Amino acid sequence: MANIDFVIPVYNEAPGLAVFHRSLAATLEGLGHQARFIYVNDGSTDETAKVLAEMAAGDNRVVTLELSRNFGHQAALSAGLDAADADAVLMMDADGEHPVELAPEMIRLYELGYEVVQTQRLDQARKGFRFKRLTASIFYRLINRLGETQIAEGAADFRLLSGSALSALREIREYHRFYRGMVPWIGFRTVVLPYAPGSRIAGASKYSLRKMMRLARDGMFSFSLAPLRLGLVLGALFLVLAGIQVLYVLSFWLRGEQRLLAPGWSSLMVVLTVGTGIVLLILGILGLYIGMIFQEVKRRPVYLLKDSSLERGPAATPPAQPPQRPTRPEEE
Repeated sequence: MANIDFVIPVYNEAPGLAVFHRSLAATLEGLGHQARFIYVNDGSTDETAKVLAEMAAGDNRVVTLELSRNFGHQAALSAGLDAADADAVLMMDADGEHPVELAPEMIRLYELGYEVVQTQRLDQARKGFRFKRLTASIFYRLINRLGETQIAEGAADFRLLSGSALSALREIREYHRFYRGMVPWIGFRTVVLPYAPGSRIAGASKYSLRKMMRLARDGMFSFSLAPLRLGLVLGALFLVLAGIQVLYVLSFWLRGEQRLLAPGWSSLMVVLTVGTGIVLLILGILGLYIGMIFQEVKRRPVYLLKDSSLERGPAATPPAQPPQRPTRPEEE
């Protein structure tokens, strides 16, 4: 019988949070494992904190972590993983798109000896969201072609980690977090479990296009030096084109046909435009890397806790079912 910690980041999920928790708890009944649910409130502005307090009052397996502001999904996951201390930890979202019915199968695969159970989202099983599917497909193809770590296309932040894999992951303290790349980078024995995403319990997705682009940027620039190499390739290509232009002009002089050369206003403008564009592109790429280095060397924390039920101990009122997990030493 293993202890399983569930790390669940939430942001403005008040309408469906209690429904999700009841569904997850019911799914785990009869498995014989002791579970704890670590909910990380990532600076929600709705009634999420109130709902979490009510859940904790009715179920002493519920632990709540309150971040001081909205730090983002990856930072909220980091807070939950830092608080986990079980034999295994299962990361998932509370919006219903990560099916709770998959949790028993993930635990079974862990018991078979896999240290990382990584789910793979099958977006083709859903209708709509064509733009999101297309951009995600392009991103995974690019990062797998250009990056140093292979990431399963459709990999989600819905995974189970063994205690040893979690300890290794905690050694990575970089500021820009991209767990879809960090988990395969640690290299533990992994199995991929495909799944069809469920429907949202309530509300709309909080993952805007801007947030998706920021996550993609962090993934690409954290796990690949290809953008820097792109600058070198473009610079070399421009030098080749400039050499061809020089040979073309010299050919007129060698044939004694200098009179056929027209004033090179248009060609000069093309050369200047292309050259300036390449320089600006390279400067932009360098600027992004330097900016990320700047944020890294400041050594600011990835997240800040405003409140935590770990400091107060679990709630006194136990739920009716299932059997409760024993209180851990640090919760006393």
